[in-house]
Amino acid sequence: MLKQTIAMTSLGLRSIPERWGPSLVIFVGLAGVVAVFTALLAMAEGFRSTLEATGRVDVALVTRGGSSAELNSGLTRDQGDIVRQAPGVRSGPDGRPLASAEMIVIAELFKAGEQTGSNITVRGVEPAAFALRPQLRIVEGRAFQPGLRELIVGRGVAGQFEGVRLGETLRMRGSDWTVVGVFESGDANESEMWADVAVAQTTFNRRGYSSVRLALDGAAGLQTVKDGLAADPRVNVDVETEQQYYSGQTRQFRATIGMLAGVVTAIMALGATFAALNTMYAAVGARTREIATLRALGFGGGPVVLSVMIESLLLALAGGIAGALLAF
Repeated sequence: MLKQTIAMTSLGLRSIPERWGPSLVIFVGLAGVVAVFTALLAMAEGFRSTLEATGRVDVALVTRGGSSAELNSGLTRDQGDIVRQAPGVRSGPDGRPLASAEMIVIAELFKAGEQTGSNITVRGVEPAAFALRPQLRIVEGRAFQPGLRELIVGRGVAGQFEGVRLGETLRMRGSDWTVVGVFESGDANESEMWADVAVAQTTFNRRGYSSVRLALDGAAGLQTVKDGLAADPRVNVDVETEQQYYSGQTRQFRATIGMLAGVVTAIMALGATFAALNTMYAAVGARTREIATLRALGFGGGPVVLSVMIESLLLALAGGIAGALLAF
């Protein structure tokens, strides 16, 4: 039976060029299913890995209680000062708490040849922001000077949008900003533009902050900060590590993409399965005389069925590999 199955499978595979059209139905159908499924899951995984790489476990992010993101958060200047002085915050070389009160606004930039702008995050930061992100380094130009309308832009922004290359002047909210540096960080910060927080507050008419970043003092620092701020009636804040925050930002997105991937793939897979079945039925129909001759020569029914199944599975495997490579 094994010899008969191998012989019939070999014969069927050699005859595929004569049935190129029907065979492509299986190949293309499965390639499409795998490509779409892989691409959707890769998209979700890409967002997760990029944002998780942005966060650190030894840095806490403090936002307004109940806010889902920095963009929706708001802290007054007094609350920012209270958060800086919370117990559990590590001190910097100057003896002061190593903390950065930051503000986020959204600006619009244009890509070359496009008429529709894209939203870009402008982050106002304090000098300690650089110490809290040691992975960030200036690769072109210099850092902005406090008190001046100067910007440093992430490598990802500088490479995609107009008006934000080194030395260029960008107009935002009626004010001109000079791009004085380009930075790399290997994480989500590369999609942002940074400025001095005090200048950004004045320009964008903001009085407070979006969040405060704190360097934690030891393994128990996070809980110490939480307990200290929870006991202070002047503030109502959420405290979590940067890694927890960025992971949480992608949780809903990943769940949505996962569900979408499952539904779309199930529908496409069902269509591909019926297409494959129809194709194999047609292939068997076209080889009726050949199969009948082989049966008359003593070949059993089992090898015939197995050879057809193996042929279809090999075509599906080739399609799946092609789809995975296409998604890659």
